Amino acid sequence: MTVIQHVLSRLRELGIKDVFGVAGDYAFPIEDAVCGHNEMRWIGNCNELNAAYAADGYARIHGMAALSTTYGVGELSAINGIAGAYAEYLPVFHLVGMPASGVQAARRLVHHTLGNGEFDIFYNMAEPMVCARAIITPENCVAETERLIAAALHSRRPVYMGFPSDFAIMPVVGAVQPVAAPTADPVVLDAAVTAIVDTLSGCKTACIVPGILVSRCGLADEAQAIVDASNLPFTTMFMDKCVLDETHPNYIGMYDGKLMNEQVRAFVEGCDCVFGIGAMLTDFNSGSFTAQVDRSKSINVMHDMVRVGSAFYNNIGMKDVLTELVKRIPRKEVQAPRVEGLGAPQGDPDGKITVDYLYPRWQQMLKPGDMLIAETGTSSMGLGFAHMPKGSTFQNQTLWGSIGWATPAAFGAAMAAPHRRTILVTGEGSHQLTAQEVSQFHRFGLKPIIFVLNNDGYLIERLLCNDPEIYYNDLAKWHYARLPEALGCDGWFTTRVTTCFELDEAINKAELCGTGAYIEVVTDRYAASPLSQKLHETRDSLYSA
Repeated sequence: MTVIQHVLSRLRELGIKDVFGVAGDYAFPIEDAVCGHNEMRWIGNCNELNAAYAADGYARIHGMAALSTTYGVGELSAINGIAGAYAEYLPVFHLVGMPASGVQAARRLVHHTLGNGEFDIFYNMAEPMVCARAIITPENCVAETERLIAAALHSRRPVYMGFPSDFAIMPVVGAVQPVAAPTADPVVLDAAVTAIVDTLSGCKTACIVPGILVSRCGLADEAQAIVDASNLPFTTMFMDKCVLDETHPNYIGMYDGKLMNEQVRAFVEGCDCVFGIGAMLTDFNSGSFTAQVDRSKSINVMHDMVRVGSAFYNNIGMKDVLTELVKRIPRKEVQAPRVEGLGAPQGDPDGKITVDYLYPRWQQMLKPGDMLIAETGTSSMGLGFAHMPKGSTFQNQTLWGSIGWATPAAFGAAMAAPHRRTILVTGEGSHQLTAQEVSQFHRFGLKPIIFVLNNDGYLIERLLCNDPEIYYNDLAKWHYARLPEALGCDGWFTTRVTTCFELDEAINKAELCGTGAYIEVVTDRYAASPLSQKLHETRDSLYSA
């Protein structure tokens, strides 16, 4: 077995069937091996950044993903997407095709280099964006592959695998067993669980805040078992939406500091203990840092450590903690708020599309099992407070926040679960960065429902900057509803809507058309969702130290 064949066989054993990327000559050995594999597919994207975003979306649904790029020009185009996967805990195996080893040793001046004979520049640039990296050779292939797999699965973050083109097609040398997953020290594990139990036992009121790491580590069932065993109410923050089932009777809604849902804020911050499971107080999660959770009265179980008040218990995995805790956690009766969604659509059917109509109407169309991918900006901030049906997921790049992410990420998510309905909601400013990836949905027989919110510019930027009408917030005016036809999406339902009645009619047609659907939704320039308006009002705390 050759070096690249060995690596692909291990990725396939992990469950990865698709490799996203763009063709490039130094990566031909990788691409040839993918296309020659009878259980893997090459998923060609429009550019490497889109490919990285698509791998991000795939990993959110499937648990991990693979991306292939060529040396230099390709990997640098993808590095923003890799950084986003790192920030948001997504294991992506980045396979980089490199010039042959002899070319590198001779410091030849070849294309896709800086012309200085240095070949480790881009490898070193990738270091901060991955949890592990290696240049793969026939001699180290087996051992390094296992090391990188173990790192990616433990840290839930990307890894970099460089393949000199001659090494990629050489036979592997040697053998090694897979790296065993870390095991928790039973003494430390017992101490951490005992501390959690003692803290919760001494509380009259407490709530659970499950975070994004629950989803990234594949531990939703274990976290849900903690909720069921303890009977504690649970809330989620923005980045963590839908990590647990929002139809569960113990769900009380979204917690976003002082910005939204005052009843939820008062309850959470008034609890004797706030029990986090993989939650992080980022700027958007904390409502522009307005969340006031007393650290001394809080617990957080992260993927490899536990904090109880000011005490830390290191090198113990979240799964081990939750598995042991569910046997011992005390059961409580706590009065908590009831979840509120967005209500019914409100507006004049023949009038302009307003915020009070748009977001509740989107909530109304959601069905069990849907995958909702919402772009960074006002659209995701409105949909973040929708009450999601059972089995549905809400995906948003909350922490990294790279505009343009959602369109290719939705494609990646749809590739990971083509049997589920994919709904993409993106702003037109973000869409202009990566719109060409719409063509890939049709190419692979996928049938998403895509909404492009056209409010004549970068609305979230207008709300956050000093002069909302400044020129840099304006956009070229595209005919969005015509894009799918130009991109080869033959037979799709496409339309442009400007009134509430037209929106309602378009949604009904999209749900029945049996093809992909693409709906341009036109609103007033400052038709902003409530949370985005609140961010405008709290700019000082959002950008404070």
